[in-house]
Amino acid sequence: MDAAAPRMDGATGLRLAFLGDDFTGSTDALEALASAGWRCALFLDPPDAATLAGLGPLDAIGVAGEMRSMTPGELHARLPPIVAALAAMPVPLVHYKVCSTFDSSPAIGSIGAALDIARPFFGDCVVPIVAGAPALGRYCAFGNLHARAATDGRVHRLDRHPIMSRHPVTPMAEADLALHLGAQTTTPIGKLALPQLAQGAAASLRTLEDMVAEGCGAVLLDTATTADLLAIAAMLESWPRAPGRPLLAIGSSGLEHALALRDAEVERPRAAPPPEPGPVAQVLVVSGSASALGAAQLDAAFAAGFADVPVDAARLAGDGDWRATADALVATCLAALRAGRSVVLHSTKGPGDPRIAAALAPLLARGMSRIAAMHEVGARLGHRLGVVAEAILRAHRVPRLVLCGGDTSSHVARHLAPTAFVVSASLARGAPLCRVLSRAPHLDGLEMAMKGGQMGEADYLLRALHGAPRRGTGLEAT
Repeated sequence: MDAAAPRMDGATGLRLAFLGDDFTGSTDALEALASAGWRCALFLDPPDAATLAGLGPLDAIGVAGEMRSMTPGELHARLPPIVAALAAMPVPLVHYKVCSTFDSSPAIGSIGAALDIARPFFGDCVVPIVAGAPALGRYCAFGNLHARAATDGRVHRLDRHPIMSRHPVTPMAEADLALHLGAQTTTPIGKLALPQLAQGAAASLRTLEDMVAEGCGAVLLDTATTADLLAIAAMLESWPRAPGRPLLAIGSSGLEHALALRDAEVERPRAAPPPEPGPVAQVLVVSGSASALGAAQLDAAFAAGFADVPVDAARLAGDGDWRATADALVATCLAALRAGRSVVLHSTKGPGDPRIAAALAPLLARGMSRIAAMHEVGARLGHRLGVVAEAILRAHRVPRLVLCGGDTSSHVARHLAPTAFVVSASLARGAPLCRVLSRAPHLDGLEMAMKGGQMGEADYLLRALHGAPRRGTGLEAT
């Protein structure tokens, strides 16, 4: 292990490569960097040198994955080639970007399994885990993660959070991230708490050396304020790593915010941040979000005149003729769009929607476990909603597409398969508008937003249609 770190701006100009464990989390990291003036692009797979050269100078690149919805077996099949490609890039830091609420389990979206798979590609060095993202209302103190809930505006410990403690696939029953992740990994995890961070980078690095000597392979870093993020960014510049390899870090977009804050502190030149969005004629929304906030966002859209197109989830995810169901949905959406309306196509609306139980019932009746059935239904719905969205976009030019729900966004975006995304406008913290780069004419230039269930305010979809709020319009952000 070599304590001498390469320059954080990299020999080629690339300063960071990140791998998002879902698409909404990937655009969250992309937005954090773009807002700080970083030139960056998001890809579906690690780009080759020719693709990078065609996009001009970049500070960072991201790869949007689907690991958050994968089983450990799927992770072991999918993750190694991606991680190997990123570990071979001439970049000082590689970030495995996870949701800011760290929702995962040993069975689905295991962050611990990803740690075990990825770490050997980076020389088995100790991995920093950046837990908090204050800009998103995520705070980690003494290892316990807290998150502000958009439904009541209050900060809750994660195992008491009104949304995350009831997540339909990975409910968070443990707020101590070292314990939560420790149930998923064979890598010992230490903790660097707020009082230790407050002592400064040099003292924190000495504590880190002691943790490594005790056998820790990863260290959870508390994060409650921007000062903590600055301390972490300073530490990363001298963090021990294997000679000639990037440093691997795990965490939320708090890491990207830390790098941006460090830029401002050292007065590194940066480009202009993305603008506020302007209005468009109509928006197509495809939603699979089961969160209470997602339901509130749909209700606000319906009250404003968006066409309400519910999906029979059991039929679309079933073993029968799902294509007939898909064709009918395409026809209904096209009729509304051609009449000039915006459209919301939704497979669930809130955590109590009976369509979820109806879609799961056939698989549960065959003896499949609830977790396995949720995984299978989610994958089927996501792919088939992608087929529906693709058909609509080919038949009618929509200026903006909004995907709601982490798994839904990942599956639909993967089906559309654009070349890359670049941030075009700042729509909401962690859920920006991105411009699609694609060889397909019906996709190239499309503005797309991908948001997790907890992102944005209740008027998020109205902002996607009308653009930045203006005083007196009734669209001011709450």
